[in-house]
Amino acid sequence: MYQTIIMPVDVFEMELSDKAVRHAEFLAQSEGVIHLLHVLPASASLSLHRFAADLRRFEEHLQHEAQTRLSTMITHFNIDSSRIHTHVRFGNVRDVLNELAEELHADMVVIASRNPSISTHLLGSNAANIVRHAHIPVLVVR
Repeated sequence: MYQTIIMPVDVFEMELSDKAVRHAEFLAQSEGVIHLLHVLPASASLSLHRFAADLRRFEEHLQHEAQTRLSTMITHFNIDSSRIHTHVRFGNVRDVLNELAEELHADMVVIASRNPSISTHLLGSNAANIVRHAHIPVLVVR
């Protein structure tokens, strides 16, 4: 079906992504590759020059923790682990996803979303932002 699928996940809220796993597997069928993506907020805009070394260590810790959790998430899939790749990046989810999609020549995005509530309608959500700005098809799983 699809050769390259990107699945953005929040590793600190794994149960939300669990429901999208089966959909990504189905779309990948026998040959597709799934790229799990976790995006950490960029701290470059913070003007904490005195704390730069501490901030860098904290970012490294978060990046390592996210990578560890993504590696654990691979076990939730029923396809060969060699067809699942992980990415941890810093920035805005929408922008990072579009950059990765271009790099990988991705065919599809599969993302889990909460059921809409008044807070997500007023504040927006990552899934809604991705749907509005993605350059490739997006499947939102609820």
